[in-house]
Amino acid sequence: MKVALTIAGSDSSGGAGIQADLKAMSLNGVFAESVITALTAQNTRGVSGIMDVTSEFLAKQMDAVFTDIFPDAVKIGMVSDKDLIRTIAIKLKEYGAKNIVLDPVMVATSGSKLLKDDAIEALKGELFPQALLITPNIPEAELISSLKIEDEADMEKAAEKIYEDYGVNVLLKGGHRINDANDYLYANGSGIWIKGERIDNPNTHGTGCTLSSAIAANIAKGYDLEEAIRKAKKYLEGCLKDGLNLGKGSGPMNHAFDIKDEYKK
Repeated sequence: MKVALTIAGSDSSGGAGIQADLKAMSLNGVFAESVITALTAQNTRGVSGIMDVTSEFLAKQMDAVFTDIFPDAVKIGMVSDKDLIRTIAIKLKEYGAKNIVLDPVMVATSGSKLLKDDAIEALKGELFPQALLITPNIPEAELISSLKIEDEADMEKAAEKIYEDYGVNVLLKGGHRINDANDYLYANGSGIWIKGERIDNPNTHGTGCTLSSAIAANIAKGYDLEEAIRKAKKYLEGCLKDGLNLGKGSGPMNHAFDIKDEYKK
């Protein structure tokens, strides 16, 4: 069995972060393991507290994973502290980690920056060069590229600029003001649109975590980048179509929509 590692924060409500990553990876057919960067107190209505782990303990977690069950792919989610980002970068390089998918969580849905400037610079300078793919949404791509994105042509320009500036493949996700669910992949010097189906479901907590984790799982299984993304988008569509409705805010999806019934009984 192939193995995928998620490096991210814990979501106490189970809809995003480490919990979503582990579910998505498992349901996409790989063994999932985790390195936790922070504990969060959150639910479908928001985050009420964050407690980062120390750099020393983060390093111990990474040592434990890489010296025993070495991952075939790595997904990195939100890391809010520059020292933690540097620790991750050092350890990934030390162990020769491969197939790194980075979800650069920088901007909240409201438009507020989630990371301080020094953490953003550490992310761009130390983790982007090691990544196979980054998966920014439109506000994050605007921050990374310093370009305003108002239409699909702007998405193409921003993705190409990010690729040229940082030498990393980019999946620029639609859905923020631009289009329904069409993403633009700029990889290895050329771009392609990857179409998606618009699902009318207000419960979208953890969609970014889920997509990047499913991509990492598919890459771990040996799919090329484009096919890994296409399969991950289909999986995400299935999660949304299931119509799970939990919580009083933007609820989680059903990551296990495709699981067999035998062990549910």
